[in-house]
Amino acid sequence: MCKICWFVVAVLVIGLAGMAYKFVYQGKVEQSADGRTAILLNAGERDLVLAEMRAFLESTQQITAAVAAKDMQTAAVAARKVGRAAQQAVPGSLLGKLPLGFKTLGFDTHSKFDALARDANDLGDPQHTLDQLGVLMQNCVGCHAAFRIETVPAGR
Repeated sequence: MCKICWFVVAVLVIGLAGMAYKFVYQGKVEQSADGRTAILLNAGERDLVLAEMRAFLESTQQITAAVAAKDMQTAAVAARKVGRAAQQAVPGSLLGKLPLGFKTLGFDTHSKFDALARDANDLGDPQHTLDQLGVLMQNCVGCHAAFRIETVPAGR
């Protein structure tokens, strides 16, 4: 009887490990023709991800303009809008479709915007903020070089 229990436990652990691999690490992806990893999302999920990227871009423009005007308070506000608090709107079902590399870059980008906001507020140093923005933009460039978003029909 105990051997059967251990077998069931082993099967369950292997199944959970496989699900964790698929949900946390791999996501719903395929190789694209241009060599990047294509993340397969339905239209609504794709729209959500692209809206987040546009928010990053908009905040980056606002930060750049604020730093040029030496208005560090506005730079901090613009950065804070896309910090970690902004990622609360991402549903778990979508997170499961995103590969670990994409999630890692996304979480790090939100964190870097929070750090930029904090330092812009606390230090008020435009050059430091530009340096942080330059490092942060490496995440954007790296992500766009590695990934693309593909729309798939619902149910695929």
